[in-house]
Amino acid sequence: MKTIGVTGGIGAGKSTVLSILEQEHGACVMQADLIGHEVMMPGGSCYEAVLALFGPDVLKEDKTIDRKKVSDVVFHVAEMREKLNSIIHPAVKKEILRRLFEERSRGRLLCVVEAALLLEDNYQDFLDEVWYVYAETEIRILRLMESRGYTREKCESVIRSQADESFYRAHADLVIDNGRSLAFTRSQITERLNHHETM
Repeated sequence: MKTIGVTGGIGAGKSTVLSILEQEHGACVMQADLIGHEVMMPGGSCYEAVLALFGPDVLKEDKTIDRKKVSDVVFHVAEMREKLNSIIHPAVKKEILRRLFEERSRGRLLCVVEAALLLEDNYQDFLDEVWYVYAETEIRILRLMESRGYTREKCESVIRSQADESFYRAHADLVIDNGRSLAFTRSQITERLNHHETM
């Protein structure tokens, strides 16, 4: 089984790359963000710890954790953000490793893991390759304004808060230029995967 990590800044179009890998190449796609939501659900491995950290005020009527309330707190209080991350990140990583093992034993040929902090959390230690999805800053800003309704200022502030391009490029095995056409993005992915099959 081949494992690929996909990372890149907000608005670079990681989800486009993931859907091509899933729909056209039969990849099993795991997204750290979605698994992070799962582990915070009632019965999830982090539910009790997150509840203990934030208190009952963050519960909705159905006993699920109100992620908006949690994000409002962590946005303003760095210490709470660090505490939350120290609960969620290791649990997500453990769950991804468990799923990779499961997929491998089922005979899956390709698994893809997407995480915003893929490199910072050292996912590359257990993945075959890291792909960095790249698009120019202006393209990313326009995409975010259109898809998420962000103001230009908000886009710029979020982009500034993330790792810069040189950091990603220094750690990536492949840079996917996702700032042009969909066909161009698709061709880069196919070429890389075909290259591996012929090796």
